[in-house]
Amino acid sequence: MKPNILIIMVDQLTGTLFPDGPADFLHAPHLKALAARSARFAANYTASPLCAPARASFMSGQLPSRTRVYDNAAEFSSSIPTFAHHLRAAGYYTALSGKMHFVGPDQLHGFEERLTTDIYPADFGWTPDYRKPGERIDWWYHNLGSVTNAGIAEITNQMEYDDEVAFLANQKLYQLSRESQDAERLPWCLTVSFTHPHDPFVARQKYWDLYEGCDKLQPEIGFIPLEEQDPHSQRLYHASDYPSFDITSEDIAKSRRAYFANISYIDDKVGELLDTLKRTRMADDTIVVFCSDHGEMLGERGLWFKMSFLDGASCVPLMIAGPNITAGNHDTPTSNLDICPTLCDLAGIDMSAIAPWTDGTSLRHMIDGVERHEPVLMEYAAEGSYAPMVAIRDGRYKFVHCEIDPPQLFDLESDPAELTNLAEDSAHEQLVAGFASRVRERWDMARFDADVRESQARRWVVYPALRNGSYYPWDFQPLQKASERYMRNHMDLNVLEDRQRFPRGE
Repeated sequence: MKPNILIIMVDQLTGTLFPDGPADFLHAPHLKALAARSARFAANYTASPLCAPARASFMSGQLPSRTRVYDNAAEFSSSIPTFAHHLRAAGYYTALSGKMHFVGPDQLHGFEERLTTDIYPADFGWTPDYRKPGERIDWWYHNLGSVTNAGIAEITNQMEYDDEVAFLANQKLYQLSRESQDAERLPWCLTVSFTHPHDPFVARQKYWDLYEGCDKLQPEIGFIPLEEQDPHSQRLYHASDYPSFDITSEDIAKSRRAYFANISYIDDKVGELLDTLKRTRMADDTIVVFCSDHGEMLGERGLWFKMSFLDGASCVPLMIAGPNITAGNHDTPTSNLDICPTLCDLAGIDMSAIAPWTDGTSLRHMIDGVERHEPVLMEYAAEGSYAPMVAIRDGRYKFVHCEIDPPQLFDLESDPAELTNLAEDSAHEQLVAGFASRVRERWDMARFDADVRESQARRWVVYPALRNGSYYPWDFQPLQKASERYMRNHMDLNVLEDRQRFPRGE
């Protein structure tokens, strides 16, 4: 029997807080217990440091230049296979509870069922515009209000969503456990995708209280003035509307405290899911994947949110546990692009038919102790950028290229804070030239730029047109058949009560 798969995805959780599972200071007992039995990937990266591009790449194993999901309002094509398609074709039941930020009329992308709607819109309204560099689109662009308004609340839009995501996911696990008692049951893949610890930086009191006196409430690298930042970080200052906000040390401390508190909130949700899995006797047959779409700068260097190739925004946790998974920490750089091929490999599914167009590679050999040699690739072409950016992480080095910016090269072993750009030092000229050559071999940057501009221009025509007159939303609407729930008069009560019980009566 193929293994069941439980994917727990969170939003905007930086991998810098997961050096080998959760950092010691985090109150995350359930994630720490999961880490102890997981293959842990300490240098794992997003494919693109923004929600929709990152998630399309996570599901497909393809970079944004292939998926054409360049930003948070770019359509994810129905013809691109995802891990949900691969698993479903192999006989798996596939379901999603929570966020995946699919844009376009296809809101399933291989999932047989979605239990919730999404938290963010599915239309083209959040399209950036390279024709107007530096223009802020105030009604949806991130600004620093999340930082100045940080604090305590018992319910928010984000909490209401994640409470629902967890409740329906646990309900689904109970249903799957009941079906597991049938001889012909299908293996399943349930993806549970939370929106926390994504800003706003607001947390429930009981989680906030866990971080009273925490010594991590200020960034390790303090504020860097605008004129001393690299060109892209300068653009991010403007994109987040820094001049309109006076960010105090107290604002920073509250934001970081709420962020840590929301990791603890997520930890409780993870604990619920894993406890249900154990009590329904499915844990021994289930692979558990814990991951995040992208990271969070969290005030380091004065930067917030994502949209950067700096490790705070681009490095993300990845842990895989389950049958035949050897626990241990892996320092070799890996990518969320690798998750799709890894899931297929662990489920015994052949991806060779689309391997030439897949950018990720299976991590199964790494888990089994065989070293990986492929570099990690990243792309970014959304708000805060004026032209597409690409990055290569290979061994100890990270190289960042953009046609309108000077190159950046960091040695993450000697300079984990990425404060020294080696590309400015002539002693590293040959190394920089080598990376630049690899960029030219891998990417046609002029074509990439033209493709992004074409996509944006098309959507700037389509979106206002579709909002004019009769409007049909693409947002996913979960449907439930009330006539098939609980007890109805076309059912035999004796059969129903036995069927809905786990374990069944003697």
